[in-house]
Amino acid sequence: MVRIEGSQIVAETLTCRAVFENGWLCELTNRRTGEPLLSGVDSSRSALALLHPGHGTTDVMGKLAATVSLHALSPTSAQFRISGWDADGIVTISEDPETGDVLVEPSAYSSRPGLLSVRWRVDGVRDDLQLVAPFFQGTRLPLGDPLLVRRWFWPHFWEAGLAILEGEGSGFWIHCRDRAYRYKALNIEGRELGFETEAYGPIDTSLGAGGLVWRINVFEGDWRRPASIYRDWLWSAYHLDEQQALRCAWHQDIRFAVSWYNGNPDVLDALAEKLDPRSVLLHYSQWRTDAYDENYPTFTPSEQGKAVIAKANAMGFHIMPHANSVDMDPSHPAYAYLREFEYRDVATRRRLGWGWDPVAGGVLGVPNSSHNLADNRARKVMVKIHPGLAMWRSILCEEIARALEQAPNDAIFIDVTLCSHNLHQCLVENTTSSEGMDRLIRQIQGLGGGLTVGGEGINEVTMQGLSFAQAHLFNSWHATADGLARAGGAALGDFLWGKLCRAFGYSGLSGANQESEVRMGLHEQLGAIPTITIGGPDDIRQPNKAVAAAMERAR
Repeated sequence: MVRIEGSQIVAETLTCRAVFENGWLCELTNRRTGEPLLSGVDSSRSALALLHPGHGTTDVMGKLAATVSLHALSPTSAQFRISGWDADGIVTISEDPETGDVLVEPSAYSSRPGLLSVRWRVDGVRDDLQLVAPFFQGTRLPLGDPLLVRRWFWPHFWEAGLAILEGEGSGFWIHCRDRAYRYKALNIEGRELGFETEAYGPIDTSLGAGGLVWRINVFEGDWRRPASIYRDWLWSAYHLDEQQALRCAWHQDIRFAVSWYNGNPDVLDALAEKLDPRSVLLHYSQWRTDAYDENYPTFTPSEQGKAVIAKANAMGFHIMPHANSVDMDPSHPAYAYLREFEYRDVATRRRLGWGWDPVAGGVLGVPNSSHNLADNRARKVMVKIHPGLAMWRSILCEEIARALEQAPNDAIFIDVTLCSHNLHQCLVENTTSSEGMDRLIRQIQGLGGGLTVGGEGINEVTMQGLSFAQAHLFNSWHATADGLARAGGAALGDFLWGKLCRAFGYSGLSGANQESEVRMGLHEQLGAIPTITIGGPDDIRQPNKAVAAAMERAR
């Protein structure tokens, strides 16, 4: 039941008792054990905040002219109605009698346009509870750790919509059950969690945000207990039994991976001397007539590429030539069809994409100069095209199918599949970029007699259609960031979706130094297939200690 008691709303379910004041979750108790999970919450602050990008946050219940009223809706639902000087909001509290979840639906609005999201704050988490969250395939850290401080937007960085607060044998968790790919974020500032619901871009005239329900419940055991509940929901919500039935016969046979295989045929012979080729996955990056990351979406295989793919298949290896999902070269003729549908940042409206110039420091932003956009192929300039656009999916599938007719193969790798999120042009053909990415992957999956598709990064959207994916380490895409060694600790991603999408390592996995050994070990702790990045056959025939150990584990 949910009832009003003075200035508070009290929700008592089968599993927990939750007390709210001014929209804040002030008390949370496990009903079976009597264990309290929160303490010391300051409910005089605003539980709701509005985010206007570039202008920070605005408290809904400000210090001037603040009012809060309580309203009963039914025996299982009640609301806080909150007004301040600059905004108004609602926090609806209800229950799910089947699961025992306490449901919180925040919404808010202002007459000031440019609103991106409403943030519902949670504070007072018990000191001994650690956050287990789907950041970089699974992070377990104490709240307050500076590594956590940022806005983790979904699904690019917050890879699934849940956060678990785990203690010694018990804890609580907050999650949402969103079948509509609506954009959300988890903001962490010190020990405070902020659960955000975003408005779709463009946000120029946006005045309000809301519509997502956050579910709170307690658990006993470790993080796997709530994660299994979320996994079961995912399987049901997205009919993933159907996807599991589409996985290739060799999906679970892979025991070893090579990222950024350069096409040296002698490497295949060296690998075959050490391992069963049928257990090895090769990510093949240099196979086209064009240089790497130029002239997408043309994927014409070179003569060497054709020969290497044929040899790998004949020997029993599983090889994935490298293509792309949403990046395209703006000097490509197809850009004329697609230029109105580029990714643009929801806040700044800048084009999103990338370039590369080692002299200028490596990764570049995409030019906003029209001249330089079309005249910088040597700098690997790419724009991103919204995958909700059916024309883009059609052109991309045509090019991939043509390439695999010339170099027959049963698998393909499409880069940057993790890159979907809220955009200035969020809806294209009534489709978000995340929905569009899912449709694009599934469309490629169905080409010809059916393809095994690999990608970059894994989240609860891409895992549905991808069979394999390069996973990134915590803030450490190309180089190791400070704190990496302590950022893992919970293989949450593998637990949620490893049956469908198997992770393998990304970069810096030569085993040539201690930093590389740490990266290799962390990937495997998080459930990834043992992975190496090497130069030539001698790295296999006379392996260093880390590469030899990875091959031994594969055997």
